[in-house]
Amino acid sequence: MPVHVTADQANRTLLHRQHLLERIDEDAVEVIDRCVGLQAQDPQAPFYALWSRLADFDPAEVDELLSERELVRMPLQRGTVFLMDALDARWIRPAVQTVFDTSLARTHLSALTAIDVDEVVAVAHGLLTEESPESGVPGARLRAALGERWPEAPVESLTALVRGRLPLVQTPPRGLWGRSGAPAFRLLDDWIGPGEPAVVDEEARKDLIRMYLRGFGPASAAAISGWTGLTGLGPLLKAMDADWELVTLVGPDGGELYDLDGLPLIDGDRPAPVRLIAPFDQVLVANADRHRIAAPEVYRATVTPNGRSPGFVLVDGRLAGTWRLADGAVELTELVDLRAAERADVEREAALLADFVAS
Repeated sequence: MPVHVTADQANRTLLHRQHLLERIDEDAVEVIDRCVGLQAQDPQAPFYALWSRLADFDPAEVDELLSERELVRMPLQRGTVFLMDALDARWIRPAVQTVFDTSLARTHLSALTAIDVDEVVAVAHGLLTEESPESGVPGARLRAALGERWPEAPVESLTALVRGRLPLVQTPPRGLWGRSGAPAFRLLDDWIGPGEPAVVDEEARKDLIRMYLRGFGPASAAAISGWTGLTGLGPLLKAMDADWELVTLVGPDGGELYDLDGLPLIDGDRPAPVRLIAPFDQVLVANADRHRIAAPEVYRATVTPNGRSPGFVLVDGRLAGTWRLADGAVELTELVDLRAAERADVEREAALLADFVAS
């Protein structure tokens, strides 16, 4: 008989695998790996994601890993910028190339029919390798060079073509704690040193599925596809299930869920402390199984017209509000009615976050 997963079990299991039930005392890179990278289109968001998961987190640890090129910031799953282990980025980037190809075909290639797109990529590659300073080629320099060479083409489409065809790393100081600045780029192999991907093709897609389930499972096929940006994963999931690598379960709504064989479900009555999690945190954003942690109407209240994400407040394991920084203070917005004790817990956690930012 298939195992049925209750709504509370699904919630607590996700929080457990994401280290949101208890802060752990481990290296930042270990948590980044288990979360399969951290969304980083907001350059500071990964620091808040790690603060909510690690005991005594020191941002200098991530700064050092970025500066030493053990971590990188680059577009990966869904074409979104991630903070990722550099060696994982080397095989994940080609594994999701079809995501970039589809996006280009849908939004930019029609504007570039009058030019040789391979030549555009070659010119950009030359600029990035021959003229690239240690700190990277500024995005403005890349745009200017492409616009000068092909003045008849939309520069936005030219730069999108380069981002979609080449594995570009955003170099520090962008992405360091408390730092800002416009993006500058290097090619991945030039930045971290040449090497071969650890896995390729179907095995790479299988590894993405394994990693996602380890960090986010049990999960539906829609959630796996939505997070990776890859389509047509159904046959691969069925094959992994037939090989006894995956197990299938029945979700709270009766739908089919996949998980890695041997990973436990967490009791639904396990306490879940208040957590203030990062903007764009993957437990909520780009998650087709978001209902495990957020009521649809509550999540809709967090969506902004410009696509920016607030920080999220979890109470008893579920979305209850948002947070944002304003002049160093943490401003809270309640999205559900909280009891006095719950509100006090949220305010205590917000004070800890304010101390973290100040320090």
